[in-house]
Amino acid sequence: MIALFMFLVALALLLVGIPVAFVFGTVAIAFAFFIPELGLEIFSVLPFRIYGIMSNTTLMAVPLFIAMGLVLEKSQMAERLLISMSALFRDTRGGLAISVVLVGALLAASTGIVSASVVMMSVIALPFMLKAGYDKGLASGTVAASGTLGQIIPPSIILIILGDVMSVSVGDLFKGALLPGLVLVGLYIAYILIRSYFNPSVAPIAKDTQKVSMIEILISIVPVLLLMVSVLGSIFMGIASPTESAAFGVVGAILLSTLNKSLNFSMVKYASLETVKLSGMIFMILIGATAFSLVFNELGGTDLVLEFFSQDIGDVWIFIAIAMLSIFILGFFIDFIEISFIIVPILVPVMNAFGIDPIWFAVLIALNLQASFLTPPFGLSLFFLKGAAGDTIKTLEIYKGIIPFIFLQLLGLGLVIMFPNLVFAFL
Repeated sequence: MIALFMFLVALALLLVGIPVAFVFGTVAIAFAFFIPELGLEIFSVLPFRIYGIMSNTTLMAVPLFIAMGLVLEKSQMAERLLISMSALFRDTRGGLAISVVLVGALLAASTGIVSASVVMMSVIALPFMLKAGYDKGLASGTVAASGTLGQIIPPSIILIILGDVMSVSVGDLFKGALLPGLVLVGLYIAYILIRSYFNPSVAPIAKDTQKVSMIEILISIVPVLLLMVSVLGSIFMGIASPTESAAFGVVGAILLSTLNKSLNFSMVKYASLETVKLSGMIFMILIGATAFSLVFNELGGTDLVLEFFSQDIGDVWIFIAIAMLSIFILGFFIDFIEISFIIVPILVPVMNAFGIDPIWFAVLIALNLQASFLTPPFGLSLFFLKGAAGDTIKTLEIYKGIIPFIFLQLLGLGLVIMFPNLVFAFL
């Protein structure tokens, strides 16, 4: 019960808004200090665990993929993609929104960074959609949901983190998440087409869309596709590890920026500093979570959870339902990184006890965590969108517009639960 109290204290501090790494570390130190049978001596093994994190080659892919995404963010790639895609769907009702979804998917497969994708789409696509007469709710919901596809479509940072936390192959996770991500893209497009068909006023045909030749469309799309195929294809075919592919992706992003004539010192400086900041934040949280799990496990927390699910409940589907519901509810209040480091390690022993396939379960968690970016009041994508859009869209309009896409994400989660072969199709 002390372990349960420790978990609740950490959760309460997170909800208050205290930085995550400090919460994990402080709670671990406090409980170890005040519980005589533990003592601070328990942290004598912490340096070895931290060294294990530092020497983990899988986690090296995190800063590399972040750097790749940040370079592409400044390369004006998104703007060219959007113009080209909107030209392809210029005669389709809702075509502009469909082009935003497709560009979001391409950016997700190229960058994997949700914040960069949402901000780029908010700055570039949102004014374009509003000028064309789109409903503000549909426009903001489409932009936020499309920008969040980087959470599930490889190469996703969260998939790398889950691969490490759950001790599964990141390459297999990338393969398993690819088709569910494409299913989610299909659900978004189907919703836009159906809604615009029954209510044409929300998504008018963009008559003033700029005409673009097929050559210009290919010039803007093909380089991105080549980068995506080379990075993911090398992983899927077993030619390179995720870390090696990430390094190749950084080189490819720099080459694309050079071709776009957007590579300069200020871009390199921006990408370098932001990569250090984001990577530092993730690894500080990971170190804090390691200290937390050390004390939590010593207090019997993992055994308590395992006993509750395997003996008191004893049904695998009830466990999956409770796990998914817990992650979804927590996503309203705390970030995906906290959930990955504090909730997922507790669920892993239960998953193993029930014999659940870890790849399938990890994809379910990733799909669920994607919704945490969109669920108010603390959905990060909503903050990014509002910050980039300014006063052009009210917060309430963003909330209304995002609700259908949250249900679509839950529908996608349900489809993957009912049809596990969606995960195993490429494995």
